[in-house]
Amino acid sequence: MQAGLPSAFATSSPRPARTNPSRSLDNTANLSMTPELMITLGDELYSALNARNTLEPLTDRCPDMTIEDAYRVQQRVVGRRLDAGETVVGKKIGVTSKAVMDMLGVYQPDFGYLLSGMVYGEGQTIALDTLIQPKAEGEIAFILKKDLIGPGITNAEVLAATECVMPCFEIVDSRIRDWKIKIQDTVADNASCGVFVLGDRAVSARAVDLSTCGMVLEKNGEIIGTGAGAAALGSPVNAVAWLANTLGRLGIPLKAGEVILSGALAAMAVVKPGDNFRVSIGGIGSCSVRFA
Repeated sequence: MQAGLPSAFATSSPRPARTNPSRSLDNTANLSMTPELMITLGDELYSALNARNTLEPLTDRCPDMTIEDAYRVQQRVVGRRLDAGETVVGKKIGVTSKAVMDMLGVYQPDFGYLLSGMVYGEGQTIALDTLIQPKAEGEIAFILKKDLIGPGITNAEVLAATECVMPCFEIVDSRIRDWKIKIQDTVADNASCGVFVLGDRAVSARAVDLSTCGMVLEKNGEIIGTGAGAAALGSPVNAVAWLANTLGRLGIPLKAGEVILSGALAAMAVVKPGDNFRVSIGGIGSCSVRFA
C-alpha cells in the first residue's frame, strides 16, 4: 500500500471509507453496488487503460450507480496501478470550468489521483499510441511545501502551504467510448486522468493574482482558446481548498511535495498526431507539448 491512500484503496476489497467522499458532491449518494461489481468495473477500466481500448458507459450498464459507488470503483483502478509499481505524486480537480462542464454535460467538480506513470516534462513528445482519446487542457499546477489536511482549509492556508505554481497541461483521457460520460463514469475512471506536463518555470503563488491571470492556449501556432484563473471555481486557490476539504472528510491529506492540478481554464482541445500545443499564463510562464 502506498503512502497517501486510505486502507479503502486496497485492491483486495473496495469497501468504502468511513466518511462519505461525495458528501459535498451529492448529499443523497449511498452505495448501491456490491463490492464484487465494484471490483469487476475497476478491473475492466484498468484493463482498458493497459489495452488502450474503451468501454461502454458504466452508467448504461449500472444506471443506479451513485457517485459514492464511482469513487469506490476509482479506488480499485488506482489500487491496481499502485500494485503494478506506480506511486502517488499528487491529486487533481476535474470539471471546474463552465466550458468543460458544458462540453461534457457534467456540472460538478470531481477528483482523481496523479500517479508516477503520468508525468512528462516541458517540451517532451508524447506518443499518441500510449493514450486512447486524449484532449489537452491548460491549467495551473500547485506544488505543496506543507500538508493540507481538511476540512476547514481556507484560501490563506492553501497559499501558505504552496511552494510555487507552474503552468501545465493536463492531457485528459477517457476509457469510456466517445467521452459519453456522466459524472459517475468520469469519477470511476480516476477523473479521466491521462498524463500531465509541467512547464519549466515556477513562481510564488503570492506573486500573481491567480483569479485574474490570463491564459492563452495555442495549437500549431494558432490561438484556439483563452481563459483566466477565475474559470476554475472562481480561482485556482478555491479549487485547491475544495479538494483539501473534500479529501479531508476522508482523512486523506494533500501532502507536501505533491503536485495539485487545479482545473482547466478553457475548453478541452482534441489532440491529433503531430499537434504542438503551448499554454501561456500571465505572470507564471508557459508550457509546451508535442504529440507524435
